[in-house]
Amino acid sequence: MIEKSLEQLREYIESQEYKGWDPYDGLNSKLFQSIPLLRKSRLMRLIWIQTFKRNPINFRDLAGVKKAYNPKGLGLFLSGYCKLYHINRTQEVRSRILFLSKKILELQSTGWSGACWGYNFDWQARAFFQPKGTPSVVVTSYVANALLDAYEIVKDAELLETAISSKDFILNDLHRSYNGNGDFCFSYSPLDQTKVFNASLLGSKTLSRIYSITKEKILAEEAKKSVQFSVNYQNEDGSWAYGTLPYHQWIDNFHTGFNLEALSDYQKYTNDQSFSNKIKKGLDYYLNTFFTDEGVPKYFNNSIHPIDIHCPAQLPITLSKMNQFHSNIDLIDRVLNWTISNLQSSKGYFFFQSGKRFTTKIPYIRWAQAWMFLALSTYLSETLKTPEYEKTSYNNEFAG
Repeated sequence: MIEKSLEQLREYIESQEYKGWDPYDGLNSKLFQSIPLLRKSRLMRLIWIQTFKRNPINFRDLAGVKKAYNPKGLGLFLSGYCKLYHINRTQEVRSRILFLSKKILELQSTGWSGACWGYNFDWQARAFFQPKGTPSVVVTSYVANALLDAYEIVKDAELLETAISSKDFILNDLHRSYNGNGDFCFSYSPLDQTKVFNASLLGSKTLSRIYSITKEKILAEEAKKSVQFSVNYQNEDGSWAYGTLPYHQWIDNFHTGFNLEALSDYQKYTNDQSFSNKIKKGLDYYLNTFFTDEGVPKYFNNSIHPIDIHCPAQLPITLSKMNQFHSNIDLIDRVLNWTISNLQSSKGYFFFQSGKRFTTKIPYIRWAQAWMFLALSTYLSETLKTPEYEKTSYNNEFAG
């Protein structure tokens, strides 16, 4: 069932040429941009984005929002294809890796200290406004790590050099919020000073992976300081709020997964075991809190709805990173099978969210398709590590 799901999803995303809509792309509307009174108002930008994001009906065509490449989505697709290539090294998959790598290089944000990427839309959040293309540590982290994944396969020096240069963006262009001990939190982007734990930890993760290549001590040192900042805010039960602001005090599924993934990669690439107990506590909380016995992925620690596609997607990715995949395979199977049965269209794409009253079925390319492609590719890659695995039609097709 899972392999069939991945094949259907792969056919869909390739038919779309990796372009699509995003939950937050409402400000790309030609209609909205044509009305100065709207586009210059912070309140109207926020309302417009949330109206598009929360509405189960897709008005994007009517409002003039075009499907487009999303750099983070491309990075997730690229990492997924790299996992498939390690299963069966075919020219077809390699050509996809080369295409996505080239497109990512073309979409870099310019004018910063190092390689970096942002979203393909203006974004109004409660805390800040980000013009289209503003680089963020989140997008840059996923893209840089995807380029490193691709470099391991195609050995193109430009991919390696570009990914390594992202360290300069992280170290020089992001703001830092310090505590009294010299530990700090990276800002989300160069244009804000918010303290969001998963964003800062993704910066730490990327620095630590680059450190494993270049052996520049400052990368490991700065990564540890930023890890320590976020670990200091871990709750006694192992959980994290989203950030430090008063309206960031929720605890949710996939951001917890992001935190654990980043901490695990930091530990792996620096060989620093000093946070292992914190990581274990966080993992226990994650596994015991966010999934029902039936495999339903909860959004919040205290509420199931809205069931968001990010939540099941992050589970196999996080557990793979933490070497906890096979010890939790029954849970992963339940969650992915529930997700495929309830949130995948007959056309192959995955839905955005399922609420108590309705399901938003808009096929968002980054938020849903890219994450599930990486999740299912991760599942297939991990499954091949077990002796019980047998080749199937999906693998035979990729064998050419």
